[in-house]
Amino acid sequence: MTVSTAPAATSAPVSAPDIASLFERQQFRAPALRRESADERAGRLRKLSHWIEQNRQAIQDALHADFRKPPAEADVTEIWSSQVEIKHTLKHLKQWMRPRRVGTPVALMGTSAWVHYEPKGVCLIIAPWNYPFYLAIDPLVSALAAGNCCIIKPSEMTPAVAALLSRMVRELFDPAEVAVVEGDKEMATALLKLPFNHIFFTGSPAIGKVVMRAAAEHLTSVTLELGGKSPVVVDATADLRDAAEKIVWGKYINAGQTCVAPDYVLVQESVQEQFVQEVRQAVGRFYDPQAEGVINSKSYARIVNAHHFERISGMLEEAQQAGAQVALGGIVDSSQCFIEPTLLLQASPESRVMQEEIFGPLLPVQPFGTLMEAADFVNARPQPLALYLFTRSAENQRYLLQNVAAGGCCINETILHLAHPELPFGGVGNSGMGKAHGHYGFLAFSNEKAVLKQRTGRTGIKFMYPPYTGKVQKMIDWLLRLV
Repeated sequence: MTVSTAPAATSAPVSAPDIASLFERQQFRAPALRRESADERAGRLRKLSHWIEQNRQAIQDALHADFRKPPAEADVTEIWSSQVEIKHTLKHLKQWMRPRRVGTPVALMGTSAWVHYEPKGVCLIIAPWNYPFYLAIDPLVSALAAGNCCIIKPSEMTPAVAALLSRMVRELFDPAEVAVVEGDKEMATALLKLPFNHIFFTGSPAIGKVVMRAAAEHLTSVTLELGGKSPVVVDATADLRDAAEKIVWGKYINAGQTCVAPDYVLVQESVQEQFVQEVRQAVGRFYDPQAEGVINSKSYARIVNAHHFERISGMLEEAQQAGAQVALGGIVDSSQCFIEPTLLLQASPESRVMQEEIFGPLLPVQPFGTLMEAADFVNARPQPLALYLFTRSAENQRYLLQNVAAGGCCINETILHLAHPELPFGGVGNSGMGKAHGHYGFLAFSNEKAVLKQRTGRTGIKFMYPPYTGKVQKMIDWLLRLV
């Protein structure tokens, strides 16, 4: 789809736009962005970084309005993480954009070759509700670094942040380059009917399949950041207090609404009782130091809405009916969408809490005997987005890394691999496809164009042109011996 004249710019909100017209405008603008220098792309990223710095309070307020996210958590998980991505990209952008020379095989002597990085064009970013600011900004940084136009679809479940993102984009960008489209799933469906050049989706595996089916209609490439049941394995050699603190932090930050949150713990039988006690104490230190109840803590978020509150509280009730024991927590309050940090023992493997991604503050703990049993338990389920291992044993570390597939892994830590700008982030199989962050995000939004240059009028392959005489065949035989 092309247009013959440049559409006029507008500063009007893009909350209910003519999506097809907006898409055309970005298609028209995309070739100009393709030709821009690293300095021009960096200029957009610097403006974005400055806006975030100047609007820190507004970002905190929007996140608190949507699900009472504590300001400290907003700073660390939404603002700091966004700024890290921008600063890292600015530091390396010129290097990433530079053509990458490659070697020349003997059969192609006389040629030169390189990989040329070009933007894919017009991209769609579908952001989730659990980290609604960061998970819109992170792929936007990669898309802009690669030279693309973008439409961002924030989640309707976090309307305050969606409105903030819309205001931010209107203040910083021409809508022909970057725009935010607010709305519900009907708006997302309308967007998915358009022939974008790349779609970056963060959300559940179920919706990821919908996105992938829509992308297939236009042979659009996709990056899918999904989820799944990320396991923790705690063996008998682990520092249990350290492990408990890190697991409690990774699980209950954002009230468990984190794609890489520990979803269940496999703990070696001989240390299970001590581990459970350490978890109880860690939750108390983090969220109830004055023994006033977690519900009164200013450090603990809420479930995003009534629908998800009912889903998670229903999981808890069903697990208890199936024989699970509440070893910690269990208090719920529908008026606040509050669910206490909860530890479950003896949860049935057939219960929803052990079958579905929890995406909330329920943590089942299951015992295991040998490390092989733990690996078999994980491998019997879809491949997770993250794997966490707590051990002092190098042998146990090697065993799990070699025998359990996962999108990413932390050893004696949780979640922090997500924050490392030099590491690829993404899933495998059911937990996603494609990688993001840093250079990997730049590559996700780029076409790696192969370029081979030959000297004019010459080519080393001419001796194999037809007719295929005996002399030609001898040359081909010689060539095969070189392989």
